[in-house]
Amino acid sequence: MIDAGGLRKGIAIELDGKIYQIIEYRHIKIGRGSAQVRLRLRDIRSGNTIERSFQASDKFTPAFLERRHAQCLYNERDVYYFMDNESYEQLSLTTEQLGEAKNYLKEGLELELLTYKGTPISVELPAAVELRVIQTEPGFKGDTATGGSKPAKLETGINVQVPLFIDTGEIIKVDTRTGEYLGKAG
Repeated sequence: MIDAGGLRKGIAIELDGKIYQIIEYRHIKIGRGSAQVRLRLRDIRSGNTIERSFQASDKFTPAFLERRHAQCLYNERDVYYFMDNESYEQLSLTTEQLGEAKNYLKEGLELELLTYKGTPISVELPAAVELRVIQTEPGFKGDTATGGSKPAKLETGINVQVPLFIDTGEIIKVDTRTGEYLGKAG
């Protein structure tokens, strides 16, 4: 059991028969009253987020998630297929289970597959991924000094704001936590 003071962002806990990952943690002390902990939680299986408050004295059951090195193989409609790099077993997750992570998945991407009691439930992406720009407006000479940005559609279908000098066909680095442009790849 973990007490409320031991909770941190990223920890997985069991609550009401479901597994949640802590997205945000706030400790609140109100005058003479007892301290409270406000948590923003993401249901690992469904991807839904909730906010709940607890007393600082409450105890929580940790959910032990196994991390397996895996590679994204391909997707068919709403199902993504992964290969465990050690056992070569193929595992699948739906777009609902993946949540926002689906915006960064492409064939060959190395990642961590999270399993709970042997069942795949989610993925943990690397901090940044390299994706090809498939559509953006053309830049103009001198755009590099203006500091402006424009929308670009990437190979996975996500839209990202990029500097004006980025052209269609270029490969860029994107932060998987914020969805922001980090720079040119390579």
